[in-house]
Amino acid sequence: VQILLKLWRNGFSLDDGELRSYSDPTNAQFLESVKRGEIPVELQRIVHGGQVNLHMEDHQEQEYVKPRLRFKAFSGEGQKLGSLTPEIVSTPSSPEEEEKSILNAPVLIDDSMPATKIQIRLADGSRLIQRFNQTHRIKDIRDFIIQSRPAFATTDFVLVTTFPNKELTDESLTLQEADILNTVILQQLK
Repeated sequence: VQILLKLWRNGFSLDDGELRSYSDPTNAQFLESVKRGEIPVELQRIVHGGQVNLHMEDHQEQEYVKPRLRFKAFSGEGQKLGSLTPEIVSTPSSPEEEEKSILNAPVLIDDSMPATKIQIRLADGSRLIQRFNQTHRIKDIRDFIIQSRPAFATTDFVLVTTFPNKELTDESLTLQEADILNTVILQQLK
């Protein structure tokens, strides 16, 4: 996190924020931590153990002047209307059902290697949750679906990621190479 500390004649400011008085005990403690080369407690809460780059500017010959706000043409957030994939309405399975699908899993897991959980939302509205090793291939997900739901053995379907929507066409890729660790995969009928 980049933070700019500006020292003024009548106080200091952080990242063009409000003026903070030198006489306030909390602010004095903040500056004392900076002088000792420590991360102030206030900044530790912001960065959650990350790295802080604190830059300082000396304006002690000047009085604090509130900075003008920069104009932003659009600062809201966008909303997507419609969907490229059909909405799948299903009742969430209970934890017992999830455990049952994992326990009855026809997928062999090597516990000495990194693993991931993949949730598969099937075209019939149900879902499967299965542990795989990161070295399993997309083809293994397809095989798992067919073993779990034999009705799909004769059905032509594709596997698609949820966001961004991307069809998983190269089934020889590992789950790690396809960047689908701990994700939701959709089954779409052709």
